[in-house]
Amino acid sequence: MRVLLTTYGSRGDVEPMVALALALRELGADVRVCAPPDFAGLLGEARVPLTPVGRPVRALATGKLAGERPKTLPEITAELAAMADEAVMAAGRCDAVVSAGVIGMQAGVRAAAERRGIPYTGATFSTNFVPSPHHPPVPWPGQAFPEGETDNRALWDLNAEHLQRLFGPAVNSLREASGLAPSDNVRDLVLGDHTLLASDPVLGPWEDTPDLHVTQTGAWRRPDERPLPGALEDFLAAGAPPVYVGFGSMPLHDAGKTARAAFEAVRAHGRRIVLSSGWASLAPAGGSDDCSVVDEINQQALFRRVAAVVHHGGAGTTTTAARAGAPQVIVPQVADQPYWGGRVAALGIGAAHDGPTPTTDSLSAALDTALAPETRARSAEVAGTIRTDGAPAAATLLLDAIA
Repeated sequence: MRVLLTTYGSRGDVEPMVALALALRELGADVRVCAPPDFAGLLGEARVPLTPVGRPVRALATGKLAGERPKTLPEITAELAAMADEAVMAAGRCDAVVSAGVIGMQAGVRAAAERRGIPYTGATFSTNFVPSPHHPPVPWPGQAFPEGETDNRALWDLNAEHLQRLFGPAVNSLREASGLAPSDNVRDLVLGDHTLLASDPVLGPWEDTPDLHVTQTGAWRRPDERPLPGALEDFLAAGAPPVYVGFGSMPLHDAGKTARAAFEAVRAHGRRIVLSSGWASLAPAGGSDDCSVVDEINQQALFRRVAAVVHHGGAGTTTTAARAGAPQVIVPQVADQPYWGGRVAALGIGAAHDGPTPTTDSLSAALDTALAPETRARSAEVAGTIRTDGAPAAATLLLDAIA
């Protein structure tokens, strides 16, 4: 039995697919992942075959594709859809396809699956990307909801119309060229007839809705057994638990200002710092004995040993910090990140910063909450409720459906 997993995005989009691939393989499936070429090393370490698709996503996200003019969203959508279609066709025979990531990628995968008669399953890592009367949609760029509109069904209808305007022409051009019927709802097209929701039911609960076929499996995580670097171990052992600051794949509007605010706020609380440079290339100003700079690292191990985690609010980082029992400060940048900030605050396991660019005062106030003893106690309590079997549960569901 062969399953193809596809995604396009940052590590937060690829890492869950690696976890699902390993869970499927444990059950005897032959698995291949279709993802950006940036993650050849990640897939290689996991011994999961990679079919690369598209151009390096980090270069796209940070604007470092030399000699190219910025592309419009329809152009990016058309390019990704065509590349995804070709990649699925090149991946060879398979019995099922699971797709997550950006809409253009998913639309191309869905088209290729339809042409080949392969069952397609859409997946998402955040509850508020799935239409429901119980919560509102994520506002997309260029979209303004009517003032005073609070009916979630109406907001989701507007969301579908907006996404159709953004992505519909490019997606339907590909579908028609492939001999497939056009779609009047691209959002629902890529979610599929039965959507897998790979988020934790405590962190991002889903309320069942009769006319929606959604299965919440829990987040797709894999145990990370990598040791922490020796220099970081020495730093951790040299004093009280530090505060972790990192924004993952977010380029950040003003990385220098954000780094300065973080250093000043953390130091004002008498704490040392573990700074993750990330795609924004964050760095301390000059040398500092109270800071350890890291790049990609085992967050599962590190977060168990810090006083708090200041981050962008990606679904994966939020889940990892919650599972580790680390209080959080979420400084949301885009997409579903404000949602995760709201959930962390609602659960009492941290604070949600208002806006993407913190000042020293605003971040210090958020750290007041995160570093409070009651927040630490609540974080430890919630940690024990976070599921660790999301990927195995999804793998079992998929293989049962194929069988």
